[in-house]
Amino acid sequence: MKAEWLYGFNPVLEAIRSGRKIKTIYISKQRHEHIEKIIEIAKVEGICVEFAEKDFFDVRFHKGHQGIAATVEKKRLLSIEEILSIPEEKGEAPFFLVLDLIEDPRNLGAILRIADAVGIHGVIFQSHRSAKITSTVCKASSGAIEYVNIAEVVNIKHAIDKMKKLDITIIGAEAGSGLTYWDIDLKTSLALVIGSEGHGLRKTVRDACDFVVSLPMRGKVNSLNVSVATGIFAYEVIRQRSLKE
Repeated sequence: MKAEWLYGFNPVLEAIRSGRKIKTIYISKQRHEHIEKIIEIAKVEGICVEFAEKDFFDVRFHKGHQGIAATVEKKRLLSIEEILSIPEEKGEAPFFLVLDLIEDPRNLGAILRIADAVGIHGVIFQSHRSAKITSTVCKASSGAIEYVNIAEVVNIKHAIDKMKKLDITIIGAEAGSGLTYWDIDLKTSLALVIGSEGHGLRKTVRDACDFVVSLPMRGKVNSLNVSVATGIFAYEVIRQRSLKE
């Protein structure tokens, strides 16, 4: 199998729980907390467990490895067609997230954690000039990446065109827009488009949006972290959809 590394307790645990194929789990000889849980599940699943010195982890991973890592099958990314079919299969109004050149892997991981929390049907990002799915992204998602449908596309504008043909409303998030996010109906089929850190939406992407909305800012700092803003927008969608007619 094509393998990649995961590190951190939650990413490894959720990879096991989700059924991702795991070759070997490595546990620090100095780690004692919660290892019984991992070892017990690994034994049931027939997964090899090896113990290693702390240096084994320190030289391979960023801080936060928590003395546990695993070699796992690479996460399967879906095609845009597969992603777009999910809402109909679930009998739900489409809710997608499109990322316009998010570059920081920790931001990407945090956004994937939000996507899982609110039940987004799929996250679409562009292969060029964007953060890739890496062990750092998996760690930042705290294991939520195992449950999020992700499509990597060559051009997100083409993906947006495919969505529009399915009558999916494209809503861009951009600071300084004349509309706030509560000014529009978010109960409809929609895709929320989030721009990159520092640059926002590219003009061609912004022009492809049906609406561009922003968060009202009353403080002295003119923007929020991209993952925080994504969370606020996403939960407004959930709030509106939960309201009784």
